[in-house]
Amino acid sequence: MGSSRKHSGICPEPDHEQGGCCIHIVECEMNNRGSTGAYLTWEKLGVAVSSSSGSADKNGYKSVLTDATGYAKPGEIVAIMGPSGCGKSTLLDSLAGMYYFKAYMTQEQVLTWTLTVKETVYYSAELQLPKSMPKSEKMERADKTIREMGLQNSMNTRIGGWGIKGLSGGQKRRLSICLELLTHPKLLLLDEPMSGLDSASSYYVMSRIVKLTQQYQMTVVTAIHQPSSQVFGLFNNLCLLSLGKTLYFGPTFAANQFFAVNGFPCPELQSPADHYLMTINTDFDEDTDIGNIPDEVIHVLAEAYKSSEVYMETQREIATLCAKEGELIEGRGGLQASFITQCMVLSARSFKNMYRDLGYYWLRLGIYIALGFALGTLFYEIGFEFDSISVSFMLKC
Repeated sequence: MGSSRKHSGICPEPDHEQGGCCIHIVECEMNNRGSTGAYLTWEKLGVAVSSSSGSADKNGYKSVLTDATGYAKPGEIVAIMGPSGCGKSTLLDSLAGMYYFKAYMTQEQVLTWTLTVKETVYYSAELQLPKSMPKSEKMERADKTIREMGLQNSMNTRIGGWGIKGLSGGQKRRLSICLELLTHPKLLLLDEPMSGLDSASSYYVMSRIVKLTQQYQMTVVTAIHQPSSQVFGLFNNLCLLSLGKTLYFGPTFAANQFFAVNGFPCPELQSPADHYLMTINTDFDEDTDIGNIPDEVIHVLAEAYKSSEVYMETQREIATLCAKEGELIEGRGGLQASFITQCMVLSARSFKNMYRDLGYYWLRLGIYIALGFALGTLFYEIGFEFDSISVSFMLKC
């Protein structure tokens, strides 16, 4: 079950005492439900990157994630929180990269800016949804997903870019979520899905994701920067990271008691999510209001978590999930459409992108025409006599 790989200067950082890292993903039937779901567990997961700074080890690698452990179950959402640079995206990349999941929305939005919202989702539906599904059902699924993300009023609006006004940043983020929710994947990874959204939009979008997660028994793991109290209450499990260390993994409702027991109670009338992030932030040593040195706080919480009942319960849950019998998921994905459909859809999309992009198609066409006229004037009325032929030969040389 355990695996490791090395590429692009990034490699897993195995725990030699515990026997290395392990990522286990299995799909099996859920109790009394008759449907299948994906169970995800990760143990002792560490990641190191090549670095030339003084913090690198003797092999030239710097640890960015250490002994990360957790799990995710169908119908539930795991939220990964922490200050910037704590390892949230690294953890998601590690989980996604080991098995090359297609249902992974990264922070970088890859959208064709010349297409409209409707065209983008329709093309994606034709490529991602099974070829056995009728086209009418694919379009219906696409329309429903657009409505669920609140983009029905912008269906005919181009995404925009290169100085052309289009969708706002929050709308682009919701469109990216649309593309991942189309297939109702068993396992969905989201990196900062609420970025660029206001508090109301964040709540409505996340509540829709929660509804779909429960309806289709999806397993969702999301990195989130700073959720509101309403959004924070939608998560089932919480993973807190700082300096690459896991400070807490367990039920969201139990995190408040964990911090209080270890000397960092949440003040009244303050959002628990804000309190957790302020407590574990290490970027502003001199401006902290908790009266403790941030590095010491991280060490105290990390050690306290390893000896807590929440940690023991997490280990028992992981052991139970790993013992489940089912089909091990290994890199399923790819386009579901037939080869002919792929060629037709991609050609139509490419042609539409080219003739709408002034710089890509029309400007080049104008340059080629101007260049043709410029070269043609060199031979204009040059004649057919012997001297004319000599001049023509000299021009060509």
